[in-house]
Amino acid sequence: MIAGVIPERQDDSLATRASLLERLKDSDDQTSWQEFFDRYRGLIFRFALKAGCTETEADEVVQETVIGVARKLPEFRYQPERCAFKTWLLNLTLWRVKDQLRKRQAWEGRLADGTPSSPDATARTATIERVPDASVERLEAAWNEDWQRTVLGMALARVKAEANPKDCQMFELHVLRGLAPREVARTLGVSTARVYLAKHRIGPRVREQVGELERAGWGGS
Repeated sequence: MIAGVIPERQDDSLATRASLLERLKDSDDQTSWQEFFDRYRGLIFRFALKAGCTETEADEVVQETVIGVARKLPEFRYQPERCAFKTWLLNLTLWRVKDQLRKRQAWEGRLADGTPSSPDATARTATIERVPDASVERLEAAWNEDWQRTVLGMALARVKAEANPKDCQMFELHVLRGLAPREVARTLGVSTARVYLAKHRIGPRVREQVGELERAGWGGS
Protein backbone atom coordinates (compact mmCIF):
# COMPACT_ATOMS: atom_id res chain seq x y z
CA MET A 1 0.00 0.00 0.00
CA ILE A 2 1.27 3.45 -0.89
CA ALA A 3 0.14 5.70 1.93
CA GLY A 4 -1.94 8.71 1.03
CA VAL A 5 -2.60 7.67 -2.55
CA ILE A 6 -4.84 4.59 -2.76
CA PRO A 7 -7.40 3.96 -0.02
CA GLU A 8 -7.24 0.51 1.51
CA ARG A 9 -9.85 -1.66 -0.17
CA GLN A 10 -10.57 -5.35 -0.58
CA ASP A 11 -11.54 -5.32 -4.26
CA ASP A 12 -9.26 -5.60 -7.30
CA SER A 13 -7.05 -2.54 -7.62
CA LEU A 14 -6.77 -3.02 -11.38
CA ALA A 15 -10.53 -3.02 -11.59
CA THR A 16 -10.96 -6.30 -13.42
CA ARG A 17 -14.72 -6.62 -13.40
CA ALA A 18 -17.25 -9.08 -14.75
CA SER A 19 -17.63 -7.19 -18.03
CA LEU A 20 -13.94 -7.58 -18.85
CA LEU A 21 -13.90 -11.25 -17.96
CA GLU A 22 -16.91 -11.88 -20.13
CA ARG A 23 -15.19 -10.21 -23.09
CA LEU A 24 -12.07 -12.31 -22.59
CA LYS A 25 -14.11 -15.49 -22.67
CA ASP A 26 -14.44 -14.79 -26.38
CA SER A 27 -11.09 -16.10 -27.64
CA ASP A 28 -11.62 -14.22 -30.92
CA ASP A 29 -11.78 -10.84 -29.19
CA GLN A 30 -8.22 -9.88 -30.15
CA THR A 31 -8.58 -6.29 -28.97
CA SER A 32 -9.44 -7.28 -25.41
CA TRP A 33 -6.76 -9.97 -25.31
CA GLN A 34 -4.09 -7.56 -26.56
CA GLU A 35 -5.17 -5.06 -23.94
CA PHE A 36 -5.03 -7.77 -21.29
CA PHE A 37 -1.50 -8.69 -22.39
CA ASP A 38 -0.36 -5.06 -22.40
CA ARG A 39 -1.76 -4.44 -18.92
CA TYR A 40 -0.59 -7.60 -17.18
CA ARG A 41 2.57 -8.63 -19.01
CA GLY A 42 4.89 -6.48 -16.89
CA LEU A 43 3.27 -7.56 -13.64
CA ILE A 44 3.65 -11.27 -14.44
CA PHE A 45 7.17 -10.84 -15.82
CA ARG A 46 8.44 -8.98 -12.75
CA PHE A 47 6.86 -11.53 -10.43
CA ALA A 48 8.62 -14.37 -12.25
CA LEU A 49 11.98 -12.62 -11.92
CA LYS A 50 11.45 -12.08 -8.20
CA ALA A 51 10.59 -15.78 -7.84
CA GLY A 52 13.97 -16.77 -9.29
CA CYS A 53 13.36 -17.09 -13.03
CA THR A 54 15.73 -15.83 -15.69
CA GLU A 55 14.44 -13.30 -18.20
CA THR A 56 13.92 -16.05 -20.77
CA GLU A 57 12.04 -18.15 -18.23
CA ALA A 58 10.01 -15.11 -17.18
CA ASP A 59 8.95 -14.59 -20.81
CA GLU A 60 7.82 -18.22 -20.86
CA VAL A 61 5.87 -17.65 -17.64
CA VAL A 62 4.07 -14.71 -19.26
CA GLN A 63 3.13 -16.73 -22.34
CA GLU A 64 2.04 -19.80 -20.40
CA THR A 65 0.06 -17.73 -17.91
CA VAL A 66 -1.87 -15.98 -20.68
CA ILE A 67 -2.58 -19.36 -22.26
CA GLY A 68 -3.66 -20.64 -18.85
CA VAL A 69 -6.02 -17.70 -18.42
CA ALA A 70 -7.58 -18.45 -21.81
CA ARG A 71 -8.07 -22.09 -20.85
CA LYS A 72 -9.31 -21.56 -17.31
CA LEU A 73 -11.36 -18.39 -17.74
CA PRO A 74 -14.59 -20.22 -18.71
CA GLU A 75 -14.44 -21.90 -15.27
CA PHE A 76 -13.79 -18.66 -13.39
CA ARG A 77 -16.73 -16.99 -11.67
CA TYR A 78 -16.30 -13.38 -10.69
CA GLN A 79 -17.03 -13.48 -6.97
CA PRO A 80 -14.61 -10.98 -5.36
CA GLU A 81 -15.92 -11.72 -1.88
CA ARG A 82 -14.66 -15.31 -2.28
CA CYS A 83 -11.72 -15.11 -4.68
CA ALA A 84 -10.59 -11.89 -6.36
CA PHE A 85 -9.35 -12.05 -9.92
CA LYS A 86 -6.04 -10.70 -8.63
CA THR A 87 -5.59 -13.78 -6.42
CA TRP A 88 -6.73 -16.13 -9.17
CA LEU A 89 -4.20 -14.66 -11.60
CA LEU A 90 -1.47 -14.82 -8.95
CA ASN A 91 -2.10 -18.55 -8.48
CA LEU A 92 -1.95 -19.21 -12.23
CA THR A 93 1.30 -17.26 -12.44
CA LEU A 94 2.84 -19.08 -9.48
CA TRP A 95 2.05 -22.45 -11.06
CA ARG A 96 3.78 -21.39 -14.27
CA VAL A 97 6.80 -20.18 -12.29
CA LYS A 98 7.08 -23.56 -10.59
CA ASP A 99 6.87 -25.26 -13.98
CA GLN A 100 9.80 -23.21 -15.29
CA LEU A 101 11.95 -23.87 -12.24
CA ARG A 102 11.23 -27.61 -12.45
CA LYS A 103 12.19 -27.61 -16.13
CA ARG A 104 15.47 -25.93 -15.24
CA GLN A 105 16.12 -28.49 -12.52
CA ALA A 106 15.43 -31.38 -14.87
CA TRP A 107 17.66 -29.92 -17.60
CA GLU A 108 20.58 -29.26 -15.26
CA GLY A 109 20.36 -32.67 -13.65
CA ARG A 110 20.07 -34.68 -16.87
CA LEU A 111 23.29 -36.73 -16.86
CA ALA A 112 23.63 -40.43 -17.47
CA ASP A 113 25.05 -41.14 -14.02
CA GLY A 114 22.38 -39.11 -12.30
CA THR A 115 24.72 -36.46 -10.93
CA PRO A 116 23.99 -32.75 -11.39
CA SER A 117 25.30 -31.28 -14.66
CA SER A 118 26.56 -28.12 -12.92
CA PRO A 119 27.94 -27.38 -9.43
CA ASP A 120 25.00 -25.19 -8.47
CA ALA A 121 22.24 -27.42 -9.86
CA THR A 122 21.47 -28.93 -6.46
CA ALA A 123 21.45 -25.52 -4.82
CA ARG A 124 18.99 -24.21 -7.38
CA THR A 125 16.62 -27.05 -6.58
CA ALA A 126 16.02 -25.32 -3.27
CA THR A 127 14.53 -22.39 -5.16
CA ILE A 128 11.66 -24.58 -6.24
CA GLU A 129 11.04 -25.63 -2.67
CA ARG A 130 11.12 -22.08 -1.41
CA VAL A 131 8.42 -20.88 -3.83
CA PRO A 132 5.53 -22.83 -2.29
CA ASP A 133 6.86 -22.57 1.26
CA ALA A 134 8.80 -19.84 3.03
CA SER A 135 8.76 -17.23 0.28
CA VAL A 136 5.14 -17.43 -0.81
CA GLU A 137 4.06 -14.65 1.56
CA ARG A 138 6.90 -12.43 0.37
CA LEU A 139 6.03 -13.08 -3.27
CA GLU A 140 2.34 -12.43 -2.68
CA ALA A 141 3.16 -9.16 -0.93
CA ALA A 142 5.38 -8.17 -3.87
CA TRP A 143 2.58 -9.07 -6.29
CA ASN A 144 0.07 -6.91 -4.40
CA GLU A 145 2.44 -3.96 -4.21
CA ASP A 146 3.29 -4.21 -7.91
CA TRP A 147 -0.43 -4.50 -8.71
CA GLN A 148 -1.09 -1.24 -6.90
CA ARG A 149 1.84 0.49 -8.53
CA THR A 150 0.58 -0.63 -11.92
CA VAL A 151 -2.81 0.98 -11.46
CA LEU A 152 -1.11 4.11 -10.12
CA GLY A 153 1.00 4.28 -13.26
CA MET A 154 -2.07 3.90 -15.43
CA ALA A 155 -3.85 6.67 -13.53
CA LEU A 156 -0.81 8.95 -13.69
CA ALA A 157 -0.58 8.45 -17.45
CA ARG A 158 -4.08 9.92 -17.72
CA VAL A 159 -3.22 12.84 -15.45
CA LYS A 160 -0.11 13.67 -17.49
CA ALA A 161 -2.29 14.71 -20.42
CA GLU A 162 -3.51 17.78 -18.58
CA ALA A 163 -1.16 18.40 -15.64
CA ASN A 164 2.23 20.09 -15.26
CA PRO A 165 4.82 17.63 -16.64
CA LYS A 166 7.37 18.53 -13.97
CA ASP A 167 4.87 17.91 -11.19
CA CYS A 168 4.03 14.54 -12.72
CA GLN A 169 7.69 13.63 -12.96
CA MET A 170 8.26 14.48 -9.31
CA PHE A 171 5.16 12.52 -8.29
CA GLU A 172 6.29 9.51 -10.30
CA LEU A 173 9.80 9.47 -8.83
CA HIS A 174 8.62 9.99 -5.28
CA VAL A 175 5.42 7.93 -5.11
CA LEU A 176 5.76 5.27 -7.80
CA ARG A 177 9.52 4.70 -7.66
CA GLY A 178 9.87 5.32 -3.95
CA LEU A 179 12.64 7.94 -4.01
CA ALA A 180 12.92 10.19 -0.98
CA PRO A 181 11.81 13.82 -1.53
CA ARG A 182 15.38 15.07 -1.05
CA GLU A 183 16.65 12.60 -3.65
CA VAL A 184 13.96 13.66 -6.12
CA ALA A 185 14.79 17.32 -5.50
CA ARG A 186 18.48 16.70 -6.07
CA THR A 187 17.85 14.66 -9.23
CA LEU A 188 15.57 17.24 -10.82
CA GLY A 189 17.23 20.36 -9.45
CA VAL A 190 14.21 21.60 -7.49
CA SER A 191 13.51 22.30 -3.84
CA THR A 192 12.23 19.61 -1.49
CA ALA A 193 9.22 21.81 -0.81
CA ARG A 194 8.29 21.68 -4.49
CA VAL A 195 8.34 17.88 -4.40
CA TYR A 196 5.85 17.90 -1.54
CA LEU A 197 3.74 20.46 -3.38
CA ALA A 198 3.72 18.31 -6.52
CA LYS A 199 2.49 15.35 -4.51
CA HIS A 200 -0.23 17.54 -3.01
CA ARG A 201 -1.30 18.73 -6.48
CA ILE A 202 -1.10 15.44 -8.37
CA GLY A 203 -2.19 12.99 -5.65
CA PRO A 204 -5.91 13.88 -5.64
CA ARG A 205 -6.05 13.82 -9.43
CA VAL A 206 -4.43 10.40 -9.49
CA ARG A 207 -6.89 9.11 -6.89
CA GLU A 208 -9.72 10.39 -9.04
CA GLN A 209 -8.38 8.53 -12.05
CA VAL A 210 -7.91 5.37 -10.01
CA GLY A 211 -11.62 5.56 -9.22
CA GLU A 212 -12.43 6.07 -12.90
CA LEU A 213 -10.34 3.03 -13.82
CA GLU A 214 -12.13 0.90 -11.27
CA ARG A 215 -15.56 2.02 -12.42
CA ALA A 216 -14.57 1.42 -16.05
CA GLY A 217 -14.12 -2.26 -15.25
CA TRP A 218 -10.84 -2.66 -17.10
CA GLY A 219 -8.15 -0.45 -15.65
CA GLY A 220 -8.20 1.72 -18.73
CA SER A 221 -10.60 3.58 -20.98
